[in-house]
Amino acid sequence: MKGFLKDLYNKNRTGFLVLRPIVLTYQFFLLKKYLSNEKFILRRFKDNFGYKLNLNEPKTLNEKINWLKLNYENPIGSKLADKYRVREYIKNKIGEEYLVPLAYMTNDPNNIIPENIPDYPVIIKTNHNSSGGIVIKNKKEEIDWKSIQNQLKANLAENYYWMGREMVYKDIEPLVIVEKLLSDRNGNVPYDYKVHCFNGKVQMINVDIDRGTSNQFCNWYDRDWNREPYEWGGRLPNGEFIKPSKTNVDKPKCLDKMIMLSESLSQQFKYLRVDWYVIDNNLYFGELTLYHHSGSKPIYPFEWDVKLGSRLIIS
Repeated sequence: MKGFLKDLYNKNRTGFLVLRPIVLTYQFFLLKKYLSNEKFILRRFKDNFGYKLNLNEPKTLNEKINWLKLNYENPIGSKLADKYRVREYIKNKIGEEYLVPLAYMTNDPNNIIPENIPDYPVIIKTNHNSSGGIVIKNKKEEIDWKSIQNQLKANLAENYYWMGREMVYKDIEPLVIVEKLLSDRNGNVPYDYKVHCFNGKVQMINVDIDRGTSNQFCNWYDRDWNREPYEWGGRLPNGEFIKPSKTNVDKPKCLDKMIMLSESLSQQFKYLRVDWYVIDNNLYFGELTLYHHSGSKPIYPFEWDVKLGSRLIIS
């Protein structure tokens, strides 16, 4: 029965949607109280991948990401995971011109009212988790501000550390930040370029297309913009797995600069993911991530989890 339920959850869209609330309750309300970080990560890995995590001799990329969560602590990791404080790091490291304009910041969701929101389109989000964001394109439209405040209160009450036992999130002071909403000349949301650096060098780049929608795709490329044959993604809101698109994404004209800046930011880290947006060939920084997907999403085919893992040196 246990194996049947795992297959139903991991391989069947309907099973995933039905069982997900139960799994989340089990993982994040029961296990967090009784399991150490290591035991939690070991159990979660076995549930997600179907085999035991080898912490003594990790070989796959996902194994090594989980090893890093337990064994490698960078003194500035928490600052980089904080979507507000990381702005200072980016400003000092590569320049303020790469930052998305910040319109407002507060620790009280009740301050998210029309008077504190600019007239241009913005995205409202929290600095300490991966809850996405709330888009306001025109504050003069009929908007349920109370509902937005309540949603933000719930987000601020969450300690994202418990989700995957990533220590960098544990002591972040929760804040609400309001940033200018980036869009291209046609008003479309730009692609999200995620640059994965191993030991200070770019090894892989994924492009999220229409992120956060039911039409999201995720393409993978090497640093020379050759299409890669593997998949490494989460699920769509409807429970379907995020797949690559059938068509290629054009190579960004600023790719060389994107790689150079990403490697500059990642020199102190064994693994670091640097996110970018491109508007009219100008680069805008998104965020830094020390553990992609918290090491919880399988790479298909499995042989690529091993191949990519061999490129990341953690000793």
